[in-house]
Amino acid sequence: MWDTSNGLSRREYLYRGRILALAIEDGRWEVVEHQDAVAVVALLEGRLLMVEQYRVAVGRTTLELPAGLVEEGEDPLQAARRELMEEAGYDAELSPVLSFYSSPGFTDELIHLFSARNLTPRARPQDPDERVERRWVDPRWAIAALYSGELVTSGPTVAGLLWLEARL
Repeated sequence: MWDTSNGLSRREYLYRGRILALAIEDGRWEVVEHQDAVAVVALLEGRLLMVEQYRVAVGRTTLELPAGLVEEGEDPLQAARRELMEEAGYDAELSPVLSFYSSPGFTDELIHLFSARNLTPRARPQDPDERVERRWVDPRWAIAALYSGELVTSGPTVAGLLWLEARL
């Protein structure tokens, strides 16, 4: 199936799934259309909130900032608030930090990074498909572990830690 709705190019969709679509643009460029995502940098009493979870795509357990997809009908702020609640059981005042494309050479996924303050614990309505463990870590340890290669993490976490490092 071809889509020419942008008027400039043609995309042939090879696959359309729940969170992504794979297309060939103009017969030569592989493009992954992906839902936008959010990540949250949250500190409480000098400790950084992170979540540990097994990631099937890389076959490893990662330590990341609370993060997730922007669902249909949500804006990034709403998604960040929901993900912070689902993954960590906290509500907070959220402020946008920056937005960036995860890998614009092949995907349109846009990541929105937020900072959190005034964290308030709440009941944790965890997503039944996720096994996420909350971890409070020293932010300086996380930054050092990032640079040493010890920290197995995601791009949004890298961006969040670098942003945090500039503020410590």
